[in-house]
Amino acid sequence: MANDAIANDHLVFFAPSGKRERFAEGTSVLEAARKLGVDLDSVCGGRGICGRCQVVPVEGANPKLGIESAADHLSPWNAVEERYTSKRGALAEGRRLGCQAKVCGDLVIDVPPDSQVHRQVVRKRAEAHPIAVDPVVTLHYVEVREPDMHDPASDFRRLAEALEAQWGVRDATCGLAVLKTLQKVLRKGGWTVTAALRGAEVVAVFPGFHERALGLAVDIGSTTIAAHLCDLVTGDVLASSGLMNPQIRFGEDLMSRVSYVMMNPGGEVEMTAAVRGALQDLAEAVAREAGFSADQILEATVVGNPIMHHLFFGIDPVELGGAPFALAVDGGLDVPAADVGLALAPGAKVYGLPLIAGHVGADTAGVVLSEGPYLKDEITLLVDVGTNAEIVLGNKDRLLACSSPTGPAFEGAQISSGQRAAPGAIERIRIDAETLEPRFRVIGSDLWSDEPGFAEATAGTGITGICGSGIIEAVAEMLLAGLVTPDGIVDGALAERTPRVVGEGRTFAYVIREADDKGPRIAVTQGDIRAIQLAKAALYAGIRLLMDRYGIASVDRITLAGAFGSHIDVRYAMILGLIPDCDLAKVGSAGNAAGTGARIALLNKASRAEIEGVVRRIEKIETAIEPSFQAHFVDAMAIPHKSDPFPHLEADLGRVFDRGTPPGGEGGTGRERRRRRG
Repeated sequence: MANDAIANDHLVFFAPSGKRERFAEGTSVLEAARKLGVDLDSVCGGRGICGRCQVVPVEGANPKLGIESAADHLSPWNAVEERYTSKRGALAEGRRLGCQAKVCGDLVIDVPPDSQVHRQVVRKRAEAHPIAVDPVVTLHYVEVREPDMHDPASDFRRLAEALEAQWGVRDATCGLAVLKTLQKVLRKGGWTVTAALRGAEVVAVFPGFHERALGLAVDIGSTTIAAHLCDLVTGDVLASSGLMNPQIRFGEDLMSRVSYVMMNPGGEVEMTAAVRGALQDLAEAVAREAGFSADQILEATVVGNPIMHHLFFGIDPVELGGAPFALAVDGGLDVPAADVGLALAPGAKVYGLPLIAGHVGADTAGVVLSEGPYLKDEITLLVDVGTNAEIVLGNKDRLLACSSPTGPAFEGAQISSGQRAAPGAIERIRIDAETLEPRFRVIGSDLWSDEPGFAEATAGTGITGICGSGIIEAVAEMLLAGLVTPDGIVDGALAERTPRVVGEGRTFAYVIREADDKGPRIAVTQGDIRAIQLAKAALYAGIRLLMDRYGIASVDRITLAGAFGSHIDVRYAMILGLIPDCDLAKVGSAGNAAGTGARIALLNKASRAEIEGVVRRIEKIETAIEPSFQAHFVDAMAIPHKSDPFPHLEADLGRVFDRGTPPGGEGGTGRERRRRRG
């Protein structure tokens, strides 16, 4: 008898995992995979409904294993597979449903990527790590026994029994919101339901077989809110949308919103209601775009700066308005969606990523999670450029973080012709060093102003102003063309060479375009350059502070994050002195890395504990109390810098920056010096 049993055992090898074992004849491939812990997906529990467990039997001899594998070493195609293909379409050539195909010979089984539970979402940027999809919420299809006059067990008790018997889920629980829906759903599904489980907690039930698990990743910015609807099974982004943060009506910048709360009792309640209403609108919009409803969203993750974070969760942000900028909470927050005013699935939860410090928030934690500097040997500088720039520096051995008050100049505020990035705004500019004539591009057109068809292409938008990326390039180009001295003074002597340099009181401005029927006069004034210098000096000083504390003179890689960072030409950011010198091949943009971090936390449950652990070991530096910050700030006012070397940049440009004393003595031209004294 024992020899007969061995004869009926067959060696099954799973690729790509490499796991193998002998199984009795008649064992399904899905059952074998589960016993070995092979990553093979299934929502329906082996009933041939979901089609997630597709496998490919490999044909041919495997000398290493000493076996001959063949497709006919699986049981023949059966009625369940026929039913599946008639309803869902034919399987790809050579594929079988793992729950129906039974072992009847030695086999090598290939598990395709789309059949793996913990599949990876490949990131577009090569240096960013991929996302392993392993969500906190999973779907389980179950058949529940009907109620019986002789058995007083409740509908939920019978659901819990089914989950344990069919999926091994013990001690299932659920909240009142789910219980309210349970009886109707069970009867509508004919006693078959798909339960969405968060651990052992049932957060939603759907009638019959339901294969889509939806999640929402949200980045709450002070200006805009962005949301991504994701498939929790595949990791795919199904829809994305964004809108202006309605809190802007209470104040454009963060401190003005805190001031509003201080001056208006109950103001925090108004702002909390406003942001929650916006998130609900976004949830409904992205769900509708993908063909679903918001009540099918099972999980949400949220990132934002500390003030946005506190207001969303209903926490008074007043303490963040002044030193010592105390946070109410800094760890990850896990709360019912209903508690934060969101109407999602009945038992849906919202997870807020951890905060780093009083002015370095969950959005920065999202950037760190997305870019993974804590996993690398090279020292990376992460910069999220905004009204308040967040900076992280380090590698797997050590991480430092700080914030720096750059002000709104990079968003077009405090600039004479400045505006937010919108159609019609100048976003790119080049200045001919010989003629000092400019050419530019505006948002909404790919043509440069000196190209045929530009006037027609911009007829609808006009030329309305200059946005943040445009003003950075304008000042940098003015430096390269000699229109601006290294200390940031517009050289009035050049008025003799070009009518574009014009006097404005005791200073000069550079005119990009004169007013016409297409738009207003757009010029870069001395005041504009000073505003940009102040902003970039604050950012650079914060960076240098971290480099000093870290004990390094240069960094290996620089990544600019955020919507603004993704639109900056990194070469011009370096020419301006916004960031330190680095190999330009290793300077890039991460786009909305904070939102990507929220998406990682949504799709991979382990990443939540991971980022919470990383955040706890980040060293926080408070720039306001660092004695050397002011000295760094003063030196960084020069363009690109008073003393720091830029060898990589100079090699790229084929020029050496002038670091001598400008005409008129230390600190400025004679004209600028007399203006300051007068």
